[in-house]
Amino acid sequence: MIAREAISRAASRIAGQVRRTPVIDVMVAGVDLPVTLKLELLQHAGSFKSRGAFNTLLQAEVGAGGVATASGGNHGAAVAYASRQLGHRARIFVPEIASPAKVSRIASYGAEIVQKGANYYEAFALCEEWIAQSGATNVHAYDAAPTLEGQGTLARELEEQAPGIDTLLVAVGGGGLIGGIAAWYQSRVKVVGVEPQTCNALHASLAAGERVKVAPSGLATDSLGASYVGALMFDIARDHIAGVALVTDDDIRDAQRHLWRETQLVTEPGGATALAALLSGAYRPEKGERVGVVVCGANTSMDVFGQLFS
Repeated sequence: MIAREAISRAASRIAGQVRRTPVIDVMVAGVDLPVTLKLELLQHAGSFKSRGAFNTLLQAEVGAGGVATASGGNHGAAVAYASRQLGHRARIFVPEIASPAKVSRIASYGAEIVQKGANYYEAFALCEEWIAQSGATNVHAYDAAPTLEGQGTLARELEEQAPGIDTLLVAVGGGGLIGGIAAWYQSRVKVVGVEPQTCNALHASLAAGERVKVAPSGLATDSLGASYVGALMFDIARDHIAGVALVTDDDIRDAQRHLWRETQLVTEPGGATALAALLSGAYRPEKGERVGVVVCGANTSMDVFGQLFS
């Protein structure tokens, strides 16, 4: 289990390296109280992933082999950014489905990119081979304690910024973010996961009572397309995650458009997924329920984003 004390230590450790991202309150049709958006898309490297990357690397003894990780894109960008800031060489393994915008972001931070494998797990296997060969320091995307502790600092920060929320909606891929958040709140806030219907690893696992494999597909696969949720987060999920709402790809597109029209925020599909649950009615708050939403990623291109409005 991830302890609150460990998350507080992580917050102190990474304080000089990550942004304290802002919150804004917005009105949403059908919701009687303002909805608090945690704008984590404004974090370094375009997503929350920088929190876990810095928390891992600031504790690691990085040798001549440098740093290595496998990623669908956002985690790779975060590790590349953190490695550059800390003076480490980084090799990032990404699958062939990784979006060009995310691959370009990784490259902009000076990392070496290996783009091979049909999915994250094939890229991960190649990364493991390289780590065994080179002695590189591994930074796991979602199933390692330092990663979850780093992601949990978002919740610690949000509790200070918005102490009155009752419920927090969080997009789920492998579960590192929601696992860290739920470990911090310890059921004092109702934490609800949001997944695309076609990337439903946590929903399926909670229904089965154990981690099960799914075959992810669809719009948000490059950021939320985990075949399994992490073992560490699943233990937390059974105790401290209230449930999972499922949304369609069209719901996600509508949320992306909504965030642009109402707040002028450019989000990737995974970054808008949590809000999609509220806008679509997949999650319906009770009267008087104060809801927060994590807007967690912005790594898209303007060409792709513009297609939402064509």
